[in-house]
Amino acid sequence: MKPRTTAAAARRCALLLTASLTALSLTACGALGSGDNDDSADARADYDITVGLLLPDRDTARFEQFDYPLIKERIASQTNKQGEVVYANADGSKEKQSEQFRQMIGRKVDVILVDAVDASAVAPDVRLAKRAGIPVIAYDRLAEGPIDAYVSHDNELVGQVQGRALVNALGEKAQNKKVVMMNGEPADPNTALFKKGALGELDGAVDIVASYDTRKWLPEVAAENMRKALKKVGAGNVAAVYSANDGMAGAVIEELQQAGVGELPPVTGQDADLEAVRRVVSGTQYMTVYKSFLLEATGAADMAVAKVQDRAIQFDALAQDVIDSRSRKGIPAMLVPVVALTRENIEDTVIADGVYTVKEICTPAHADDCAEIGLTG
Repeated sequence: MKPRTTAAAARRCALLLTASLTALSLTACGALGSGDNDDSADARADYDITVGLLLPDRDTARFEQFDYPLIKERIASQTNKQGEVVYANADGSKEKQSEQFRQMIGRKVDVILVDAVDASAVAPDVRLAKRAGIPVIAYDRLAEGPIDAYVSHDNELVGQVQGRALVNALGEKAQNKKVVMMNGEPADPNTALFKKGALGELDGAVDIVASYDTRKWLPEVAAENMRKALKKVGAGNVAAVYSANDGMAGAVIEELQQAGVGELPPVTGQDADLEAVRRVVSGTQYMTVYKSFLLEATGAADMAVAKVQDRAIQFDALAQDVIDSRSRKGIPAMLVPVVALTRENIEDTVIADGVYTVKEICTPAHADDCAEIGLTG
């Protein structure tokens, strides 16, 4: 992905959101991918499809809580409830995911949606699927090999949003402030994009005193790395922490608290996990990046159905962008925009989109904080 200016990225995201919503709305209304536009016999045959869904882990709450059920529901609605989703979770193991991938091929599913544990390790399985005539769509993380499409968010922009939030939080004297970077799993291609986007905002604007990769995105690994950072820098000298996702952010915050830090420094996150949103409400986590699970999951499901049904117009309407992996150029892509979630816009994001209710966020322990920001009802 080429570097973009902030303004260009914002304009691009607005266009992508419009394109994505338009495509999804047209599909829902029957203008795209509707059986009414084809021979009824062919349409009935197309509805009987099987979609293989491979997700990477259960540590990231969104995969089990949102992505899988949303994709399953959308496949059903797009196929008159005749379509089937065969689901498997790799529990963070690339070996287990490879075994699951090959089981999908053996089962002769019609299309595979894969969120790779390891982008490089999954490539041989993608090639096997290709030889078996099964299209593969990379979901959320870009996979290597001859994939047919990619559905995710502008992941470089995610890092930009996180980095910009920290610089804004630190204010005019940011350049002298010590910042720790807690990056994700190196084998996840999104990690490099998050980091690149964040460094585009942080490099030269703050003093990055420590930077760590986090094996398999594990919070316990992030906690260990944060302990190292605190020992190196001093608990009272850490002005901010760039955390690539919410699971790690929670671990970072716990380590800061255990180190006796009274006024917590701003800490970023990503995924808008429920616990992270509660931390944002309470002020212990500065922000998280909200990525519309609905648009991403629904777009992936629509793209999978369009691919199986060989409906090029619908497929092209959904794949408005192009992305390159290390092994393939010009991959059709759908990139969904992202939003910085702070105390100021919780009601306009995750609540407005129906991700969480006020009751779910505002537990008795968070009631006073919710009232402070006007989150009631």
